[in-house]
Amino acid sequence: MAKPVADYSYEQAAQAQGAAFVVGVDEVGRGPLAGPVTAAAVWLDPHHIPAGLADSKTLTLARREALFEILHQVARVSIAHASVEEIDSLNILRASHLAMERAIAGLTADLVADHALIDGNLLPRGLTIPAQAVVKGDAKSLSIAAASICAKVTRDRLMVDLAQQYPGYGWEANAGYPTKAHLQALLNLGVTPVHRRSFKPVHNILYQDVSVSD
Repeated sequence: MAKPVADYSYEQAAQAQGAAFVVGVDEVGRGPLAGPVTAAAVWLDPHHIPAGLADSKTLTLARREALFEILHQVARVSIAHASVEEIDSLNILRASHLAMERAIAGLTADLVADHALIDGNLLPRGLTIPAQAVVKGDAKSLSIAAASICAKVTRDRLMVDLAQQYPGYGWEANAGYPTKAHLQALLNLGVTPVHRRSFKPVHNILYQDVSVSD
């Protein structure tokens, strides 16, 4: 069965219902043990849609970086985060949705979105505009694909910066995901301030430390 190819049909359907500015929204960073969760909201100018937009996970690093730069020139892009503290206090799903809500709100200075296409099967509860959840939306909607690219490039760059502050965890390569090297570094080097304490591998190390000291 052929994989779906992202197109502009979801945006056109919303426009047919009266929406003027339809934005795609996606997040990246639910799975990592460290760092924030990052979301992007993108409005594409239908007359200047970059060629090659697709789910960011299917693109090479060089292609993502190139499209990221192009999108900032021809589209409207807003990027927002939810912090490690918010992830630990709210839970990762709610924090992801909070980042999405912030990304949409961040467009208002430049463009007032009136419909959002949200990647996934749930809508953030704090949305103030009509929205549609699109499962695997980054492979179906060009606007969501654009948002996935902007969110991933931004978060990957942020994790490279954090890797310089906290060397040894390999975040410049694993972006904070629980790779074998990252898990081993957690055991060897301990937990940093940007690790998510509510995530089991981090929580377990902290709990073991308490158990040993008690």
